[in-house]
Amino acid sequence: MAQAIVFERTGGPDVLEQVEVAVGAPGPGEVLIRHEAVGLNFADTYFRTGYYPSTLPSGMGVEAAGVVLQVGPGVTGFGAGDRVTYTGSPLGAYSTERVMPAGSLIHLPDDISAETAAAMTMRGLTTAYLLTRICPSLRPGDTVLLQAAAGGVGLIFTQWAKAMGIRTIGVVSTEAKAQIARDHGCTETVLRDQDVVGRVRELTDGAGVPVAFDSVGQATVPTSLDCLARRGMLVAFGTASGPIPPIDAFQLAAKGSLYFTRPALADYIADPVERAELAGELFGLVRSGDIDVRIGQRYALGQAVDAHRKLESGETVGSSVFVC
Repeated sequence: MAQAIVFERTGGPDVLEQVEVAVGAPGPGEVLIRHEAVGLNFADTYFRTGYYPSTLPSGMGVEAAGVVLQVGPGVTGFGAGDRVTYTGSPLGAYSTERVMPAGSLIHLPDDISAETAAAMTMRGLTTAYLLTRICPSLRPGDTVLLQAAAGGVGLIFTQWAKAMGIRTIGVVSTEAKAQIARDHGCTETVLRDQDVVGRVRELTDGAGVPVAFDSVGQATVPTSLDCLARRGMLVAFGTASGPIPPIDAFQLAAKGSLYFTRPALADYIADPVERAELAGELFGLVRSGDIDVRIGQRYALGQAVDAHRKLESGETVGSSVFVC
């Protein structure tokens, strides 16, 4: 029997429980996977609390890496023994084995470990579309603002931006996290409880940044908007602190004809060709050494409750994974 983390009602971390599950054979278009490592993402907490809808009872998690055990009828491109990684629905990645749609899988190169893949697939693909698809006009020498610069996405983003020649001003919650962000390519750091807007203006000779990337949401979006240059863009791609406040269109004009977008990874990996391109870009930077994926926390699957508590309290640094 396989082990899995499930929840029967929404709420705090305590609603998560470990159970034994019978995993059947894969059907048409499906594969059976044995997980070696599972990714822990802040978005997982949105499903657990009910902020993102799910059908209860439900599995948990959307990201993992492992080995294909069996393929169902009609599956092409994958076979038993293939190493794979994935991110995206359906829920159920917090498990030792599962049946998964083959169309969601990405071939994992032999020289990238399952733990690294589970720690970076969602975060790395997110960084890929943020830096190369949403703002393709970014050029070497440009400066951007990044909230939560020491988080899972943040530490990949800062390294990727450095490889592109882009200067990153990172906002973090503690001096310890500031040092970690700088060690991973962040050019300058600002503590969240300081005068972030004033410091950003100082670092940009009063102009502000052309793009601000914000995964924190409610607590930081107003500040991120005020850090933008004229005709700048706020990319709000997460809500770790709560839902984003309503955006007043008139204020966007008053603050300098600003742009606002709230993207989702799912819309940038829905096309298999684009997903493969983004994954190839990510794997290439990892192989070259330009990106070093920091796994700050490792847990056993049965530690899901504690893992969620630490994630929501802001205690974690870098990426977190469950090792199966």
